[in-house]
Amino acid sequence: MHAIEVKNLVKKFDTNVAVNNVSFSVNKGEIFAFLGPNGAGKSTTINILTTLLKATSGSAVISGFDASKDPKKVRKTIGIVFQDSTLDNQLTAYENLYIHGKIYGYKGEILKNRIDELLDFVELLEFKDKIVRNFSGGMVRRLEIARSLIHEPEILFLDEPTIGLDPQTRSHIWEYIKKMQAKNNMTIFLTTHYMEEAELLADKVAIIDNGKIIAEGTVNELKKIVGNDCISVKFEEIPKNLSFENCELKENGKVIYYTENADLKIPKIFEFAHENGLKIQEISYKKPNLNDVFIKLTGREIRSEKDKNQKSLLPMGKRRRF
Repeated sequence: MHAIEVKNLVKKFDTNVAVNNVSFSVNKGEIFAFLGPNGAGKSTTINILTTLLKATSGSAVISGFDASKDPKKVRKTIGIVFQDSTLDNQLTAYENLYIHGKIYGYKGEILKNRIDELLDFVELLEFKDKIVRNFSGGMVRRLEIARSLIHEPEILFLDEPTIGLDPQTRSHIWEYIKKMQAKNNMTIFLTTHYMEEAELLADKVAIIDNGKIIAEGTVNELKKIVGNDCISVKFEEIPKNLSFENCELKENGKVIYYTENADLKIPKIFEFAHENGLKIQEISYKKPNLNDVFIKLTGREIRSEKDKNQKSLLPMGKRRRF
C-alpha cells in the first residue's frame, strides 16, 4: 500500500483552477518532493492532503484513509510544518511542545520525556525554557519540526520548510530532514521551489506548473529529459538560422544547446558565430539540474520571483543564532 495515493485531484477557486487533474503516489519511507514555482499549486495540494481544504473532485488517500471522508483519521497519522510559522512566540520552546503533546493525548512523564527527546534531536534542549520570540529563523524551523514529530506520525508534510532562510541555515534544516527519514524510515512529502533542495533530499520528484504535473521521476530520470550537458549562449543579435540540433531560443534571448559533448560543441558555436557575423556576449555550460529540466519543459526558469520578494519567517525580535 502506498503512503499517499492521489488520483485526478482538482481544486477550483471560482473560475481559477489551482490544481488540475493531478495524480501521483508516494511509497512508504520515501522522500517525495513537489517542485514548482510560486503559484504552481503546491500549497493547495498539500492543504488538501492534510485535510485543510476540500478537493473539488478526485481523491487523496493518506495512510489508507480518504482525506475527504476520514479527515480525523488522517490527522492522527500525519505531522505538518507549515510554510508560515504557527508557533506561539510568547511561550517557551517547552510550552509550545507541551500544548501540542496534550492535544494528542500525551501526559505526565511520557510527555516530558518525549519533549526532551525531540528538543535534543533538533539541538534545542538548552533553549527549552527560552521565549520563542527571541529565536532565530532556523531555531524556529527546528522547533516546528520537533513539534510535528511529537505524536510519532507516519507521514511528515513540509510546506516550503526553508523559505526565507539563509543558505547555511537551509543546509542545516536539510540535515535534520535526512536524519528524520533515516532514523524513523518516515515518509516525507516536501513542497519546494528550491531545485537544490529537491535534488539533495528527494527519492522522487514531481514537477508541477500551473496546477499540472509536467514531469515525475527520480532526479536522474528527470535530468535525462535535458541530456548530459547544457550550453547557454547569448548573442548580441538573435540568430535567424540556428543550425545546430537540440537547440532552443528562450524568452530571455539566450540560446540553449543540449549536448553530450559540450567541450566539442563550444568551438563549433564560435565557428558558427564567426561565419554568420554574430558576436557572442556570454557563453557557459554546465551539467543539467532540475531548473534546466523546468526550462526545457516550460521555456522559463523555475524561480521567476526572487527571494527578496518573499516574507521572512520571523519578524519577531532580535536574531541570535541558528
